Amino acid sequence: MSNFPILEYDYSERAVLEPDHRELGIELPPCAAFPILGDCVGEYAQRNGFAEIARYETVTKTYPVYRVSDSVCLCEAPFGAPAAVSLMDWLIAYGVRAVVSTGSCGALIDLPENTFVVPRRALRDEGCSYHYMPPARWSYPDDRLQQIITETLETANIHCEFCDTWTTDAIYRETVDKVRRSRAEGCGVVDMECASLSACAEFRRVAFGQFLYTADSLADTDAYDARSWGRQSLLPALELCLKAAKNVEC
Repeated sequence: MSNFPILEYDYSERAVLEPDHRELGIELPPCAAFPILGDCVGEYAQRNGFAEIARYETVTKTYPVYRVSDSVCLCEAPFGAPAAVSLMDWLIAYGVRAVVSTGSCGALIDLPENTFVVPRRALRDEGCSYHYMPPARWSYPDDRLQQIITETLETANIHCEFCDTWTTDAIYRETVDKVRRSRAEGCGVVDMECASLSACAEFRRVAFGQFLYTADSLADTDAYDARSWGRQSLLPALELCLKAAKNVEC
C-alpha cells in the first residue's frame, strides 16, 4: 500500500462498472472525431445534416453522436480529463477503434495565438491517466495517428509545431514554478486532456491522436495573456479533425 492512493495502480481488467453496462445494442463507426470545442460541434453537425445515431447521457449534459460516414462518427468531447475519458471509453465500448481529437491549449513558450500543435507526448500531471496506466511520467498518442494528423495539416497548408504537452487538471494552479519545470522538460504547451485520453486508449488497445491550437499564453509568467482564447481556430480545427478522421483506416 502506498501513501498516495493515486499511485496504487490495479492491473486487473475487470471493473465493477463498465462503459457498456447499459447494453444499448448500438454499433458505432470505427473512427471517431472527438473535438473538445463546445457547442460548435453540434451546430456544425446539424448544419451539415449528420444524423444522430447515439446519445451519451450525463447528469449535466447529453452528448449526441453523429454519423459522418460508414467509417466516421462525430461527438463533442467534454472539457477536462475525467469527463472526456468517460465519454471516449463509452465510444470505444460501442465499436470505436480509433479516435482523433482536437482542442485548445495554453502556450508555455513564445507561440502565436492560433498556432496548430501536434504533441509528441503528454506529461501526466493529472489524475485520470493513473486509473488506466501504471505510474509513469509520460503518456503517448499513437504514432500512426499523429502522422495522419500531420499529413492532414500539411495537405491543408497549415503550419504546425511539434512539442510535448503538459496535461494538468488544475487550470488555476498552473504555478510559476510548474510552468518553468514543465517548460524545462520540453513542454511547449499546456492542456487538460491529452495524457488521460492517450492512457485510456492504450489501456483499451485502440489508437488515439490529437492536435491542439494555441489560445492563451503563459510564456511570460509575470504577464499572463488570455489573448482571444483561439476563437478563430474553432471551425478550422473541427474541419481538420474530421478530415484527419476520414483519412484513418480502421
